Amino acid sequence: MSIPALGLGTFRLKDQVVIDSVRNGLDAGYRVIDTAQIYGNEAEVGQAIAASGVSRKDLFITTKIWIDHLAHDRLIPSLQESLHKLGTDHVDLTLIHWPSPNNAVPVSEFMGALAEAKRQGLTRQIGVSNFNIALLREAIAAVGASEIATNQIELHPYLQNRKLVEFAQSQGIHITSYMTLAYGKALQDPVIVQIARNHQATPAQVVLAWAMQLGYAVIPSSTKRENLASNLLAVGLTLSEAEMTQIAALDRNERLTDPDGLAPAWD
Repeated sequence: MSIPALGLGTFRLKDQVVIDSVRNGLDAGYRVIDTAQIYGNEAEVGQAIAASGVSRKDLFITTKIWIDHLAHDRLIPSLQESLHKLGTDHVDLTLIHWPSPNNAVPVSEFMGALAEAKRQGLTRQIGVSNFNIALLREAIAAVGASEIATNQIELHPYLQNRKLVEFAQSQGIHITSYMTLAYGKALQDPVIVQIARNHQATPAQVVLAWAMQLGYAVIPSSTKRENLASNLLAVGLTLSEAEMTQIAALDRNERLTDPDGLAPAWD
C-alpha cells in the first residue's frame, strides 16, 4: 500500500463547518480524508462520509492517536473509539500524532501497540507525525522501517526540513506535508505568484504541485467549495526545474507550529 498524493485535511474544522467541508470535498472528487482524535471532529467526518454515498472501499481515511492514549492499554481502545465515531471498522492509516512528552510513554511501547492494532485489522497502515530523526530511529528499532508508512510533518516553502526528509527517505519512509501553504503566507509570496502566472494557475496549486513533485503527500484543508475543487487540479500541474529551484531558495527554517511541551528537539 502507498500514501495517496493529495488528500483533504480537517485540522481546526468543527461541527457543521467540517461536515460541509468533507461533503463538498467528496463531491469535488477527494477520496482521502485526514483527521485526528484531538481535532474533535471524527464523528462529524464520519457523518459526512456516511451521507456522501461514496463507498468505503474508495476512501482512504487517516486518524491520529493523541498523547493521552499512547500507553499500551489505552492506544487500541482509543482507536476503536475513533472507528466508532468515524462509522467504519478500520482506517487506512493511523499515526502517532506527537511523541510522548518527556518520553513518559516509551516509543517502543506505543509503536508496539500501534503495530498490534494493525495486526488486529483496525488500521491498514501505521506511521508517525512530528517525529525528528532520533525519534524515527527509535520507531524503526521498535517495529522496523518497512512498517512505518509515513512521517507527517510541517513542511512548506519556508520550512523545507531537508535533513529530516533525507533521513526518512533513506529508510523508505514517505513524507506527508502538513501546513503546506504556510497558513496562506506562501500564497502571497512574489516568487510563487509569478510562477502561478506563468502556468495560469493559482498560487495554492503551485505550492501543492511543488510538494507533490518532491514526492510528498499533501493534505490541504478549505471551507470553500471552489478552493477545494481548485486544489485538486494541482495534481496535473508540472513545474520546471528552474521553478522548483526558485521555490527551494525560499527555505528559511521558519517553523509555524512548535507547541511547548509537545514538540521534540527539531533537527
